[in-house]
Amino acid sequence: MSVLQAILLGIVQGITEFLPVSSFGHLAAIENAMGITRNTAVLFEVLLHVGTLAAIFFAFHEDIRRIGEELLGMVMDVIGNLNIYFHNRRTGEQLGYARLVSGTYRKLTVLILVSSIPTAMLGYICRRLVTKAAISPLLPGICILITGIFLLVTDLSNIGGIKTPKEATYDHAMWIGICQGISVFPGLSRCGMTLCAGMMCGFRRKFAVKYSYLISIPAVIGSLILELGQFTTPKMTVSLGFTYVLGMVAAGVVGYFMIRFLLQIVQHTKLRYFAFYCFVAGAVALISNFA
Repeated sequence: MSVLQAILLGIVQGITEFLPVSSFGHLAAIENAMGITRNTAVLFEVLLHVGTLAAIFFAFHEDIRRIGEELLGMVMDVIGNLNIYFHNRRTGEQLGYARLVSGTYRKLTVLILVSSIPTAMLGYICRRLVTKAAISPLLPGICILITGIFLLVTDLSNIGGIKTPKEATYDHAMWIGICQGISVFPGLSRCGMTLCAGMMCGFRRKFAVKYSYLISIPAVIGSLILELGQFTTPKMTVSLGFTYVLGMVAAGVVGYFMIRFLLQIVQHTKLRYFAFYCFVAGAVALISNFA
């Protein structure tokens, strides 16, 4: 992989990551068309997602700060409740316990944790299949078409949810996490799958979009941890590592300048238009392998 190729792929990642059209599918299709070989599994693609993760922190920094505070607060409450439990056992008193889930952001924090469980399980189980799927000449294009079908069905269903974190249930979070876990395969849009799942669960569209990107944070960090071992493989050279980092920086810079504009598009544009794009992109990806 050359530096120019890495930067090009970083730009593609920075644009497509925030649209329900599968950034991984686009990356896999372009890499296959350009004849780029993967000597380090999907480490490069994960690093590109880390780059755009910085843009997500920029766009949702206030929400992320509040979630971090509430997560720390829950940990402290758990420790406090354990102290109360042992105190009650020792003294026979009946002191009350602190309520762990209270308030909108604490509920949102728990929902994100619940969604992360099936995502982590599916991501770990399927990690070897994902590497093979990424080099398939057909699967990324087929999965992009499947993403288009999901988007079109959701749009035609005319789902108009009104649920916010207060009304969302842990069952909803679990199903959305499963959809995110399935979308590890190239072409199945993580944003598209989780957005459709959220809307089908009755989420308000603005909340569904925000939730989709907030749950991507632990997913990307987990993927990075799984792929860090690729840095120590013999095929990873200093020059290749430098090229990967440049691609990551390109993805982060483009994502930083594009995220607010693209999120507005996702929040207000009919999903059918993204579906039509997926049909075209999927068809082009398939046809290019036979041209």
